[in-house]
Amino acid sequence: MDSTDLGFFLAVANAGGIGRAAHDLHTVQSNVTQRIRGLERELGAQLFHRSKRGVTLTAMGGRLLPYALRIHELLDEVRRVVRDEAAPGGELRIGSLETTAALRLPPILTAYTDRCPAVDLQIESGPTEPLIESVLARRLDGAFVAGPVAHADLEALPVVEEELVLVTPPQIRTPRQVTEYFASNGNRKVIVFRAGCSYRQRTLEYLAREGFVDVRRMEMGTLDGIIGCIAAGLGVSLLPRAVVAAAEHQGRVHAHTLPAGIAKAVTMFVHRKDSFVSSALRLFIDCAQGEPLPVPTRRPLPEAPFDDPAQASIKALVPAQ
Repeated sequence: MDSTDLGFFLAVANAGGIGRAAHDLHTVQSNVTQRIRGLERELGAQLFHRSKRGVTLTAMGGRLLPYALRIHELLDEVRRVVRDEAAPGGELRIGSLETTAALRLPPILTAYTDRCPAVDLQIESGPTEPLIESVLARRLDGAFVAGPVAHADLEALPVVEEELVLVTPPQIRTPRQVTEYFASNGNRKVIVFRAGCSYRQRTLEYLAREGFVDVRRMEMGTLDGIIGCIAAGLGVSLLPRAVVAAAEHQGRVHAHTLPAGIAKAVTMFVHRKDSFVSSALRLFIDCAQGEPLPVPTRRPLPEAPFDDPAQASIKALVPAQ
């Protein structure tokens, strides 16, 4: 068994068919079939159920899958470690809250691209929970999320503290008028991002504390959409003061100060503890925290113990530093 065999196994498992896997791997179908049959002979077990509709994993194939994924991830990390040069390059996948992307991210990206022009940045926006899941699954190298974050596999670094405010249509000048606002029209709603957003949860908790427990929700995918709906009188929301300052200045919405216990929200940058922090990611974190450091030289390989044969074979592939 070698990493190529496991790569073919993963491709077939992901594609759900030999032909589709061959297309993804840019090879012929017979080559994929030969690799899978050779792996099955070596392991002494059938890995896929085959049918006219494609293939599905057998019980043994399902057992092999997480190990194949782990080896694939380790090999990918080895390549990144070996190739990590003093001048950062390659691809960097960063996630961000919609509010952070709108206000905080542009100057960070400007500073970073000036320092690291060879890095290809990919930015994905979304709510906190899906972003954290993507970092844990290694689909993202890191992400800006709402704190606090307490996860054993994540390093969480504070970036900025935001002041949350209750955002209402402009005619509502005091929090007391919110009661009248909802009572006067049953169609009024909480305007929020989709499930998994921490601001959404805080909005619902705040309104419940004020006695509004059955308020209907309207989900929006963008910050501009939320502000526009509030300005049109459709509902209210909790958002960082900084992102609604311009709309409030224009008279489109009104921002109400919240009690101290709910008004503060910390934006954090998270990445996996057990993944190699490349020079590209390290410098991005420096820019995000506002304290850029000199570009580091190549770092030595981590000294973490290799506790199984697959990891030991990967270590043997790495040239001496």
